[in-house]
Amino acid sequence: MPNQSASKPVVLLAEVLSPATVEALGPDFDVRDVDGTDREALFEALADADAVLVRSATRIDAEALSHAPRLKVVARAGVGLDNVDIKAATAAGVMVVNAPTSNIVSAAELTVGHILSLARRIPAAHASLSGGAWKRSSFTGAELFEKTVGIVGLGRIGALVAARLNAFDMRVVAYDPYVTSARAQQLGVQLVSLEELVAEADFLTIHMPKTPETTGMIGAEQFAAMKPTAYVVNVARGGLIDEEALHAALVGGEIAGAGLDVFTSEPPAEGGTARALLDLPNVVVTPHLGASTEEAQEKAGVSVARSVRLALGGDLVPDAVNVAGGAIDSYVRPGIPLVEKLGQIFSALAQAPLTSLDVEVHGELNEYDVSVLRLAALKGVFTNIVSETVSYVNAPLLAEQRGIAVRLLQDEVSEEYRNVITLRGALSDGSQLSVSGTLTGPKQIEKLVGINEHAIELPLEKHHVVMLYTDRPGIVAVYGQKFGEAGINIAGMQIARQAAGAQALSVLTLDSPVSEDLLVDVSEAIDADLFRQIEIAEV
Repeated sequence: MPNQSASKPVVLLAEVLSPATVEALGPDFDVRDVDGTDREALFEALADADAVLVRSATRIDAEALSHAPRLKVVARAGVGLDNVDIKAATAAGVMVVNAPTSNIVSAAELTVGHILSLARRIPAAHASLSGGAWKRSSFTGAELFEKTVGIVGLGRIGALVAARLNAFDMRVVAYDPYVTSARAQQLGVQLVSLEELVAEADFLTIHMPKTPETTGMIGAEQFAAMKPTAYVVNVARGGLIDEEALHAALVGGEIAGAGLDVFTSEPPAEGGTARALLDLPNVVVTPHLGASTEEAQEKAGVSVARSVRLALGGDLVPDAVNVAGGAIDSYVRPGIPLVEKLGQIFSALAQAPLTSLDVEVHGELNEYDVSVLRLAALKGVFTNIVSETVSYVNAPLLAEQRGIAVRLLQDEVSEEYRNVITLRGALSDGSQLSVSGTLTGPKQIEKLVGINEHAIELPLEKHHVVMLYTDRPGIVAVYGQKFGEAGINIAGMQIARQAAGAQALSVLTLDSPVSEDLLVDVSEAIDADLFRQIEIAEV
């Protein structure tokens, strides 16, 4: 902890936080208050700050960071980080922390609240009675008993929802391609395909992360397949449900109603589709209240206060989003973002749920403590496949919940590079997958150097496409032409094969993402065994 004989580090509270938050900080800091929405006052206060704690109203962007020469940590007392520029903070060497698990119970309970409100028509009945009417027959509802609830995304919040709805004697089915049947069985849940889920569900609730693949994943096609008596609920992220398609389905009677806590634009803008949803009689809405309980706010404040204490004490902070600072050797530190990105690539390429994962560290890195790389690998693997924010503290728990055995294996020998890190996993269908990477040159460029037994060397960028196919003449010309006709520029490419006519691997770097229709077209044209688009999130 800080030396109390010296001047105390300054911790700035930019928004109102609970007394328990201040108490959790302890006596070792000079705690000051400022109105974070007053930019000039914020900038002035940041000049002396070692740490700043915010909720959702204060923007900590590049401009704010430029006024904070001493700042070491930004702490968001909550889950979301939309108001914190993580990239700018990382560039400035400032750690960003949040409270990733503070609201999971609150979000699960709000989901159940929406389901009950829809089933028993509570908001409409309340409005009618408050208006002086007594219309019991107008608000006949439905029991949850023996109905089917479909949960899209069986992460921590989805699992909590399942546990609560099991108590209503509901049949619980779920779609989550990254959860094993053994884990689902532990939760009392039956895993089904998304097509089966939407057809069978009386209530559908979605708990997925928002990525290019999941945005709009419940849309016109899914609504058309649902029962006309079914309801949908979204307390996760705005945009997971296609709002235009939802509005059409509700107006057209394809589904019975919807419960919404989140929207693509918040608050919903006048004239927009989200605003039109608010006017429908079969929609129950709340203004993004998933984390709005006293308990969640208290947990969030206390959690980030503890993280601030660790950060200013020079220790590794489990809830760090960007892992700046902390007791990690400078030789190991550049490997952290590399391994997180390898984890993202691994999960994108996996064609079945992961059952075990080995994080192999080869080379000179083994002279140092590399245990953080195991955490980085898990964080990367789960980043785009669970709804909650993934951190170094909850990533091992996510693996444990899914029955994934994880090992860190170390070997001082690395034949081709000074260091190579490999993620090697067993999947539930009996197959194995490995992804390898390294850092090269004075600039420590992150490179992908292997997928399964195929050796390549390609700098990691934001957009990649990975293809496995039978080696034969003309394949490159086929996909090159199709990407070119679609206006997609190939910025880099590596091709590997083990023998002529055997399975070949192509890894492309693209300047922009590829549409789903084009991916399907190219995959069919080359008869690919595996075809994946990978978008690597900022680390």
